[in-house]
Amino acid sequence: MAPIHDPQLPDERACEQARLSRDARFDGLFFTAVTSTRIYCRPICPAPSPKPGNVRYYGSAAAAEAAGFRPCLRCRPELAPGNDAWQRGDHVIARTLKLMEDGALEELSMDAMAARVGVGSRQLRRLFVERLGAPPISVHTTRRLLFAKQLLTETALPVTEVALASGFRSQRRFNAAFLQANRMQPRELRRHPGAVSGDAITLRLGYRPPYDFEAILAFLRGRALPGVELVDEHSYARVFGPADAPGWLRLSAWPNGEHALQLQLHCPQPAHMLGVVAKLRRMFDLDANPGSISDTLKQSAVLAPLLRKRPGLRLPGGWDGFEIAVRAILGQQVSVAAARTLATRIVQRYGMPLAASPIPGLERLFPSPHALADVDLRECGLTTARAATVRGVAQALLDGRIDFRSEQPLDTFVERWVALPGIGEWTAHYMAMRALSHPDAFPAADLILRRAAAGDAAELSTKALAALAEAWRPWRAYAVMHLWRSASDAASAAPKKRAS
Repeated sequence: MAPIHDPQLPDERACEQARLSRDARFDGLFFTAVTSTRIYCRPICPAPSPKPGNVRYYGSAAAAEAAGFRPCLRCRPELAPGNDAWQRGDHVIARTLKLMEDGALEELSMDAMAARVGVGSRQLRRLFVERLGAPPISVHTTRRLLFAKQLLTETALPVTEVALASGFRSQRRFNAAFLQANRMQPRELRRHPGAVSGDAITLRLGYRPPYDFEAILAFLRGRALPGVELVDEHSYARVFGPADAPGWLRLSAWPNGEHALQLQLHCPQPAHMLGVVAKLRRMFDLDANPGSISDTLKQSAVLAPLLRKRPGLRLPGGWDGFEIAVRAILGQQVSVAAARTLATRIVQRYGMPLAASPIPGLERLFPSPHALADVDLRECGLTTARAATVRGVAQALLDGRIDFRSEQPLDTFVERWVALPGIGEWTAHYMAMRALSHPDAFPAADLILRRAAAGDAAELSTKALAALAEAWRPWRAYAVMHLWRSASDAASAAPKKRAS
């Protein structure tokens, strides 16, 4: 057996066992390449197992392709969830991958992107080759080509739109890159074009089990803004701009228990499609590795029973940073229901109405910073102080003093935000959890957290909870979700106990 290429791979024995048993928990954590066929596969590939001597393991699809292997047409590596070992946290590779997901290489040179994460371009390239097995541009290209492969396989989009949707501005460059990676022209892959429902496409968004989709829907349902989003027991739907040509989406569980969500998407501008899918993967935490999270958090006597009860609990993100910021400000020291009522009033008064409703009940966009920078929100029921804070945040975003750039370290994000009037540590960390999907954000001052972490004892102080949570790094945000959910479950069960 050849040596493993990536130090972040599971050990060779674990890879071998996962491959032979087709263990879905390892899907996307490594790829199996076969030297006799020059094809690389997911560990869950249903094809007959190759001879052990012909197997090579790679930690990323980009590394396998850099070594000359092409993606399997049967198990479809483009459907594998990402590996959050490199997508999360504040290390250089994670921050660069976030930048790339946000389309940085469409606007920045490699030198400029490296500068954004505080290193030189040569050092960044070296880190990527050492850890991911391929330089940044190869990782970026592989991501785009795998998305194109999914679009060609699952939709009837014209090839020209597939090229745009996967980030290629030139049809010629797209065809050349696709041919090199897949040993075929894009049109050759489309033997059976996918179905189209109205003007929407349907895509499969894979995840690594266990995954508690119902819990994410429940969290979002309690905060859903009428007119902007619809959340029921089975799906999440929302509209997104611009108002004169809005897009819309709906996410639900993939039928037959497959480890994937079903995305129905209408995106009027194909060039934005890859960004929308990346945002949804982050918002619904589809690339998390439950095993890594559990290995850390289960050491805690407080969290271990909660993990056993809900092993698939994930971190619900948000669609838009400013929207999350306004919600966080409205939620300071009030209930979720009260904050939702205030947010709904703001949407109805200042949200941008759509030219036409794509789905019944979806009719407005959340107001932009421009719309709220100079208005008197006391008319919507906000206190003078909170109205001033919302206006101040809107103006600070317009001035560029703060932002929601996903690559910024947690401490930097918090430091910038708490410098604004009306923004404290709780609000900043809540925004980092929801807007940045930062796995280590931790609003330690939260009263419910301090009570839930104390169990039957008196509630913990903020300082005591912060000290206890040091052992939960780098997954403190997941601890927050487990503690909040346990408090919610206890509150729901309390009336039954009294009734009995």
